[in-house]
Amino acid sequence: MIGGVDHSDRRDPHVISVSAVVLTGPDGAVVTVRKSGTDRFMLPGGKWERGESPLRCAIRELDEELGVGLSPEQLTPLGRFTTDTANEPGSLLVAEVFSAGLDAHVRPRAEIAEARWVAVGEMARIAELDEKECAPWAPLLVRVAREHLT
Repeated sequence: MIGGVDHSDRRDPHVISVSAVVLTGPDGAVVTVRKSGTDRFMLPGGKWERGESPLRCAIRELDEELGVGLSPEQLTPLGRFTTDTANEPGSLLVAEVFSAGLDAHVRPRAEIAEARWVAVGEMARIAELDEKECAPWAPLLVRVAREHLT
């Protein structure tokens, strides 16, 4: 639930609740990240901590993963998306997704092994992929690209 705290999805061990952010540069490119020990690129973000709102989670995760500090008013809610997970077979991902413009350098930190800017043209190709067969991209990235980035 954007704007409030709703951790009801956490009761099901097969549901992973996260916040994710579409960070767009001045040229329209979008930042994607690959976590250490994985091979899928996804939107930056992560799991909610107990008592944390999806918005606060998004802000915390951007700072932890990429060294990007944003204020709540810089993030625009895009909605809640339910997709397959990228790295946890048999689980469902429920993501509160936000967007923000970024005119700064990102640097992988914490569990992030690699950050990659994806150009507008490549994002359009990602949007056309089947979410079940989209490697090296995450299903959530494909869905958000299809619904908001093309």
